[in-house]
Amino acid sequence: MCASPSTIREIMLAAAELNMVNSGEYVFFNIEIFGSMTATKQPPWYAKNDTDERNQKAKEAFTALLQVVAREPEDDEYRQFSKEVKELTRTKYNYTYAEDEPVSTFVTAFYDAVLLYAYALNDSIAQLGEQRALRQPINGTHLAQLMWGRSFKGITGNVTIDSNGDRISNYSLLDMNPETGLFEVVANYYYGGGLQFVQGKAIHWAGDRTKAPPDRPTCGFDGSLCPDNSLPGYAILSLVLGVCVVCMGIASIIGYRHYKLEAEINSMTWKVNPNDVLSCNPSRGHRGSFHSMVKRGSQATIYSEDLNSLPGDRQIYIHFGFYKGCKVAIKKINVQNLSLTRSLMLEFKRMKDLQHDHLVRFYGACLDLHPEPFILTEYCPKGSLQDILENETIKLDWMFKISLMHDIVKGMAFLHSTDLHSHGSLKSSNCVVDSRFVLKVTDFGLHQLRRSTDDADMESYAYWQKLLWTAPELLRDPQCPPAGSQKGDVYSFGIIIQEIVSRQGPFYLGTEEKSPKEIIKLVRDGPGLMDVPFRPKVDESSYEDVNNIMVKCWAEDPADRPDFGGLKTIIRKINK
Repeated sequence: MCASPSTIREIMLAAAELNMVNSGEYVFFNIEIFGSMTATKQPPWYAKNDTDERNQKAKEAFTALLQVVAREPEDDEYRQFSKEVKELTRTKYNYTYAEDEPVSTFVTAFYDAVLLYAYALNDSIAQLGEQRALRQPINGTHLAQLMWGRSFKGITGNVTIDSNGDRISNYSLLDMNPETGLFEVVANYYYGGGLQFVQGKAIHWAGDRTKAPPDRPTCGFDGSLCPDNSLPGYAILSLVLGVCVVCMGIASIIGYRHYKLEAEINSMTWKVNPNDVLSCNPSRGHRGSFHSMVKRGSQATIYSEDLNSLPGDRQIYIHFGFYKGCKVAIKKINVQNLSLTRSLMLEFKRMKDLQHDHLVRFYGACLDLHPEPFILTEYCPKGSLQDILENETIKLDWMFKISLMHDIVKGMAFLHSTDLHSHGSLKSSNCVVDSRFVLKVTDFGLHQLRRSTDDADMESYAYWQKLLWTAPELLRDPQCPPAGSQKGDVYSFGIIIQEIVSRQGPFYLGTEEKSPKEIIKLVRDGPGLMDVPFRPKVDESSYEDVNNIMVKCWAEDPADRPDFGGLKTIIRKINK
């Protein structure tokens, strides 16, 4: 840069605003011609009419500025010349130099220029002769050429003019002392001698640098030295269009799936035409737990307590029939004023789509009031797990018992992974066995068809008995959902294990006898004075690993109970 001090100051302030000073990546050079910025003890960054804040910013900005000036001679001849110039300006031009103010380099340059001209003129006169030189005009071109390639001793030291007519001078490099705010000579450049630093002086680099920044940025001043990794316009456009296409595709897929789901719901594939069902009415001579395994012929019946909550608290017989070539169990639904809502149709669809080796298959439902609403499920001729456990003629070894537990766990693990999430009424009577002695879980889902029990039912024995498998936290919940909870299903499984191990029915207490109502009250009240929750008696002589699983499943805190995924792994290891 080469400008007046005020202009240099504004440039440096602008550079500071652009973070070109504190970054330490830039160094500014000012070519000082007149010497006015170093002529006084007044700091060049200071402006009397400016604010203290801007002066402080200017001082910080000037830390990135180096000044190049003509070197000032230090001999006695120059000092005497400077003294005479200052005296002459004071007496003849009424200008007084400030203390330690140097004489302008222009004054010394004019003095040396006159000497150069005089030397050239003498050489011209000597070449032409005195008489001839006085008679003819001076040739300016010839006179200028006589100045080139000349060296002589001037007031500023050795003056050298090269072959192009340029003066080769010595220069000084000035840096601002951050403590005093004044510029000081830190190095001198000598023709033929190179750059020489002043002893004890060093350049203070901006941005807390310890050495000079590189003379060229890594990527060049215009960034052309670094590869352009940015995406071209067409690539960005293609990317945006691609994202839009993907979003539209995802939206289309979601919309199509929603449309397909709604179409499947409205198609009601689960709906059964009663004319397609061939019903086989069983004998009604038996009530209670019916041992279907000892029955013969097509008149065998299955007693199930699993849908007690649908028509009310009464024992019902479920007869079987044939539907599209399949033997099915027919369960009547005594629900009046049934409204076929979307949520109910969605649940019917989910039940229809649900298929697993250890879940009873749902074939469909008929909601016509005439002759009577019913649902069709897979027919399992061996009866329920409760039937088998109560039948003393059937011998069960430990391998078969653990196999039954494993079947329940596999079915429940799958059920918990579906949209149904939980069973809500898991008990031994809701676990049935097919003709291959494979246990399957039944009576899950369709919670919208369940009815709350009226006050009269609360006085019945069956009402309290069916709660023996219910977890304590659900017993305490006045708004307990029909679907229960997954941890509640694990608790129910723990009670079923106790049934399988003891074969004494749910909640076997040994010699102690309590009614189902008393048991439910003790379970609901939680741990007593001994800080031990009320649970069935554990037979210490039975399989220890199975006992450990059972105790974990009926833990008081639901968080302490395992899930069916973990139980499946544990029982699989025991079953090996």
